[in-house]
Amino acid sequence: MKIIHLLIVVILGGLLIFAEKDFPAWGSADTPANHARLSEYYIQHVYDDTYVPNMVTAVLADYRSYDTMFETTVVFIAGLAIFTILNVGTLKEQKEGIPIPARLSSVAPPDLIVKTSCRVLVPIIQMFALYVLAHGHHSPGGGFQGGVILAASFIMLELSTDLREEGEKFTNKIAIILGAVGVIIYAGWGILALFFGGPMLDYSVLSPIIPDIPGMARSHSMLIVEVGVAFTVTSIMVLIFRQLVSGGYTPSESN
Repeated sequence: MKIIHLLIVVILGGLLIFAEKDFPAWGSADTPANHARLSEYYIQHVYDDTYVPNMVTAVLADYRSYDTMFETTVVFIAGLAIFTILNVGTLKEQKEGIPIPARLSSVAPPDLIVKTSCRVLVPIIQMFALYVLAHGHHSPGGGFQGGVILAASFIMLELSTDLREEGEKFTNKIAIILGAVGVIIYAGWGILALFFGGPMLDYSVLSPIIPDIPGMARSHSMLIVEVGVAFTVTSIMVLIFRQLVSGGYTPSESN
């Protein structure tokens, strides 16, 4: 089996190296983006089109919103894959009567100083995560960054207390559902544009349901889809951490 895995890696690596020669030279001005003058258009018109001063967010969440939507979907699928792969092994171990790992069956009492410090820091971290999320289209940040910071706060709680204790509050099932909800929010908001006569993810046609300046529909829509991204990133980061640390055992399995 290891030989097969090695062969797959070698073949895929060879294909990537072979395809590299077709890439444009590093820093070359003769790239598809520059050749079509897309970069120049973004620089000159991004604020007029979207009312968003953060050009990066405007490109990712508006002009290239399809790409970001599928990136969010890939994050969700990757999390499910890790969850499934690790749980296949633990379910087999349970059927064969293999005991739960000692790190879960015998957990040392959490340190009072560490636990108290984390309880104080976590609300501050979560507030900053929400700030990064809410202001991502006006300053550096967004759904991916805010989601990772928010996930870090939950991970701190699990590191400072007990994996089972925190896992019973924010279970793997809830994490998976929340990740799916994030993808649905993003895709659903894009599909909503179809009902207003525009292409999918064309936020400009949503002005009738967004009470503000007509041009602000694209700006507010970016915030909405970024919330979906944050949901998915937060839940999947927590899920991956928990599965790797616990060896695939869910809180209910480890009781």
